[in-house]
Amino acid sequence: MPGDAERFREILGHPAVARWWGDAHEEAAEACDPPEGVRGYAIESGGTVVGLIQSCEENTPEYRSAGLDIAVHADWHGRGIGGEALHTLARHLIEVAGHHRLTIDPAVDNERAIRLYRRLGFRPVGVMRQYERRPDGTLRDGLLMDLLAADLVAPDHP
Repeated sequence: MPGDAERFREILGHPAVARWWGDAHEEAAEACDPPEGVRGYAIESGGTVVGLIQSCEENTPEYRSAGLDIAVHADWHGRGIGGEALHTLARHLIEVAGHHRLTIDPAVDNERAIRLYRRLGFRPVGVMRQYERRPDGTLRDGLLMDLLAADLVAPDHP
């Protein structure tokens, strides 16, 4: 993934994606060199990197779970790529890594993402008020969603 930094910057910097993410340069650098406990993957379609997906695992036995993040370039929105990538990583985290619960935390006004996450089986847990500081300094609410292993649904394709 280190070789994908420029492409990740392009993806995260696209206006339709950037509004949901932070600084494209910082986010791309972190995706290519993630902190301990975070794993990142390039999403490819037809040999082209079209997005990135990350997981962060909580391995404390009492709270074992994993969180997910995803970004898909706007030119590939609506093609089922994001849903397929999330489903694939979710299955891996559940079936291989042994997690029983996954979380994702879109901005409350990211309706398109929330619809996708619901179709995959994620359910709203609650609103996290003033959850995220945007690059311009404003604060935005986030929606905490979770999915139990038994709730995972295969993505529908457009």
